[in-house]
Amino acid sequence: MKPGNNTRRFIDGIVEGLLVILMILMLTQVIWQVISRYALSRPSSITDELSRFLLIWIGILGASYVMGQKSHLAITLLYNYISQKMIKRAEVLVNLIIVLFSVAVLIIGGIRLVYITLKLGQTSASLQIPLGLIYIIIPVSGTLTVYYCIHDILNRVKSIPEDAKS
Repeated sequence: MKPGNNTRRFIDGIVEGLLVILMILMLTQVIWQVISRYALSRPSSITDELSRFLLIWIGILGASYVMGQKSHLAITLLYNYISQKMIKRAEVLVNLIIVLFSVAVLIIGGIRLVYITLKLGQTSASLQIPLGLIYIIIPVSGTLTVYYCIHDILNRVKSIPEDAKS
């Protein structure tokens, strides 16, 4: 067993569990919204706003999780025309670009967004939740993406044969 795999499985388990809980919460919120709107004729603005926030968290956190599981959309057209060694190098390069993007936009930009919204005291309309708490998922997701990319880079570099590294 490779070192770091236990940590990876632990993180995957936490993210999977959180995504399942968020999906269940969103499902119950949407069902209640439909019941309150059509059966009771009194739509709930709280469930509407909460389901939107849950969708944001599921989408952003889910994107990081999918990235880590290698289930994301990939353009593999060039893979038919280059060697296995070049494929591994290209994957390392792509992961490095994703790391740079994640650090610059998701982590640094996300932290700034959270800080500004908390500093300004912006709250949601119905729930009166500080929007910084909603946006906190952006730097968290960026950190997860960086972790998954670095983990993949290390695995790719280890799998390139010694004579092919030069």
